[in-house]
Amino acid sequence: MDHGPVPLGWEAPAMLVTDDPAVHQLRSLLTLAEELHFGRAAARLYLTQPALSQQIRTLERRLGVQLFARTSRKVELTPLGQALLPLVRNVVGAADELRYAARHPADGKDGLTLRVGLTDCAATLAATRRVIATLTTLHPRLEIDFQVLDLVEQATALSVGKVDAAFAYLPVPDGLSVEPLTTEARVVCLSATDPLARRATLRLADLADRPMISLAQEVSPVERRFWAVDPRPDGTRVRYTDHHVTRVESLLSAVSFDGAIAFLPAVAAELFPRPDIVYRTVADLEPCGFGVVWPERAGEDCPGITALADVCRRLRDQGGLPPGTMRRPDEELPPAAGR
Repeated sequence: MDHGPVPLGWEAPAMLVTDDPAVHQLRSLLTLAEELHFGRAAARLYLTQPALSQQIRTLERRLGVQLFARTSRKVELTPLGQALLPLVRNVVGAADELRYAARHPADGKDGLTLRVGLTDCAATLAATRRVIATLTTLHPRLEIDFQVLDLVEQATALSVGKVDAAFAYLPVPDGLSVEPLTTEARVVCLSATDPLARRATLRLADLADRPMISLAQEVSPVERRFWAVDPRPDGTRVRYTDHHVTRVESLLSAVSFDGAIAFLPAVAAELFPRPDIVYRTVADLEPCGFGVVWPERAGEDCPGITALADVCRRLRDQGGLPPGTMRRPDEELPPAAGR
């Protein structure tokens, strides 16, 4: 029943006031956990540093715990803050899923829509675009819904049913079917001020004392170990930073400021040139693969996945999937920073 407009000056009853953390505060926590730097985290969130600090203080007050240890020179997660991160990501992920479900209700097209996940990097690759172009040509009634994912979302979107298939760098954890597309070299990303940046080619032994930027815990162990080369060929285990990175841009900033390193596909030198970092060849670094992945059982019931897998196999067998971006072979590659 409509009781008319709310009178001016009316206030909500005290029982409606809640100390539950807000989703935007939890999202700020995740961003700061990645960057471990208030300035960079605030810039990513389009906030001022004081506004971000206030959000974190409010969140800590509502939870009744200290999430970050702050000094004039360093920001780091407390042990409890680090332990809470997976739960925080679950809450933020559930909120994102709710928003997506509300905006994309079931449309009754009976399998004619294929939801495809990809990262910003994968979207630029020639293999991705060749596959999609061929798929839409051969199956014009198949509607493709693209969803851009970060590193954590890429690791979880398939398992929670947010996407049907994804373009991803390999390897991937068990439980996923894979159609490999291309192989490319990996490179090391270094701060431009690192003494090793002066050398054109390195070996893994040269990098033994450099810590690796830590990816978010939701990224599978098989992927974390592969991208860190952990353990190294001589059996040495790798040291990691305290970051919990979910985006390539955050990883690069961490490399620049913290003196750590990261291994990336060679195409990163073309996609992410920056004056504060360099990319260098590592002579004994194993290459990486790139392909399309989907949950093993899903392929049996989804015509779109079947069509996508068939196109991948056809193009791969024809040799029509070069590594790298859409840059034409006669275009000169712009020099990477510090080259």
